[in-house]
Amino acid sequence: MKHDAYQVHAKFYDKVYEPAAKRLREAGAKICRPRKNLAVLDVGCGTGTQLLLYRMEGCRLCGIDSSPAMLERAKAKLGDSAELLQMNASHMSFADRTFDLVTAILTLHEMPAPMRTDVVRVCLRVTKPRGHVMLIDYHFGPYPFLRGWLWKIMVTFSEISAGGRHFANYRDFLKRKGLQSICEELKVTVIRKYVVDSGVAAIYLL
Repeated sequence: MKHDAYQVHAKFYDKVYEPAAKRLREAGAKICRPRKNLAVLDVGCGTGTQLLLYRMEGCRLCGIDSSPAMLERAKAKLGDSAELLQMNASHMSFADRTFDLVTAILTLHEMPAPMRTDVVRVCLRVTKPRGHVMLIDYHFGPYPFLRGWLWKIMVTFSEISAGGRHFANYRDFLKRKGLQSICEELKVTVIRKYVVDSGVAAIYLL
């Protein structure tokens, strides 16, 4: 059986990591607001918090994650309001043009470099012609003194606590200019871009 790298983290993820992500999730939900009959896919859904923001009558919610432990937590939170699947994000089995909105929130920085581009490419494939892909992840600065560096230090310690491989992927993500380099490589149109939390994070709407 394949090892679940998040088996331990899933138990305390909402208490330790989620408070810092809450501001970013809420900012994203203001950019792409929930509306009736919206088909939403959250890639790397974790414990399901992102999908909660879009839970309303008529919405079709779907989340994928590689971690069974995370999906178990998401199921407890979302019940039957969302379809939750264990799936490799770079090889999603959904048909082309399935979703109105595809989100990847603080997910891409966890992956090895080659996988990041593959995942965004698949996200674009499963998005409807008039739909959107919303990416929210860490940004490479600049970090203004003092607040920017305080945010940066907090994030760095958070990533270190997630494990050596995770931290190495995070550092590589920032070294490669994060979401900016992925979008440039794919030659995708960025409709909106917001740098938030004093340069520590960014929201890209594709």
